[in-house]
Amino acid sequence: MLLEAVAEAGDRLAKASNRTIGFDPAQALERDSDLTLGLPGLWSPNGHCRLVQSSDAWIAVSLARSDDIELVPAWLGTELDTDPWESLIASAAKRRAKDLLAAALDLHLPVTIVGEAAALAPSTLVDTDTGNFEVLDMSALWAGPYCGGLLAEAGHRVTKIESPNRPDPTARHTPGLDARLNGRKKRRSMAFDQTEFLSMVDTARVIITSARPHALARIGLEEKRIFARNPGLLWIAITAHGWRGDAAMRVGFGDDCAAAGGLLRWEEDRPHFIGDALADPLTGIMAATLALEALEGQKAGLIDIALARTAATFARIVG
Repeated sequence: MLLEAVAEAGDRLAKASNRTIGFDPAQALERDSDLTLGLPGLWSPNGHCRLVQSSDAWIAVSLARSDDIELVPAWLGTELDTDPWESLIASAAKRRAKDLLAAALDLHLPVTIVGEAAALAPSTLVDTDTGNFEVLDMSALWAGPYCGGLLAEAGHRVTKIESPNRPDPTARHTPGLDARLNGRKKRRSMAFDQTEFLSMVDTARVIITSARPHALARIGLEEKRIFARNPGLLWIAITAHGWRGDAAMRVGFGDDCAAAGGLLRWEEDRPHFIGDALADPLTGIMAATLALEALEGQKAGLIDIALARTAATFARIVG
């Protein structure tokens, strides 16, 4: 069922692009053929995220970063005498999901409650008459770069901007995926807060970001300021849970966000992952489609597209 839904999304993408795009639904959901993955279950295929049962609900916890593992004692309020996952599973079983989530959010840990996310809502866009089609992709990892890669395949000029201090790690960790996502783009290395970069944003037709709004504001990408300088801009704002409100502060990755959207399989009252970081590629596809439709309709503004909400949208389609 999921592949059928992705195939339908690919048809909508092709229609929006007005040209032939090589789109394979199965390949779209693959990270890298060179990456050895485990079978989905309570653990995500990449082994970084696990579904954990609390006293009243299931939660998803990602511990892909060493900093997150180090925060587990502070999150649980106890020292770890065993493996972090064993301590987490034992502690979670005695606590309510909403309490675990609240404590995790205070520490900016990627934790979600299974099925908590709502589906995507339409973004409010305005008319524009710009003829510029320059795309700046300053996103990293999977969802944002996939959006940019699909725009490049649709014929748009896409430049991938990477910070020299924090380049996108995809090329190092999964070179096959990097080639698929970024192979059609021009690549440039420059500091995101330097004058030349901000001048490029001022004249771009589309920008793609994957950071939280407060982090972008620190480098000069504050929403009101940017649209005042470039009212014809289409900003594809990819986040874990949303661009505005409390959701804007949340951290999340493809697996825990898939769980938040309910994009799981249930067996005997236990949830199971059904793929690798599914919220990432699905968000990339949806973001590119919405961007192409907005460009075709001569629209400008900010498209708020969150991984968790995209997963929830596909979960409702799959049923």
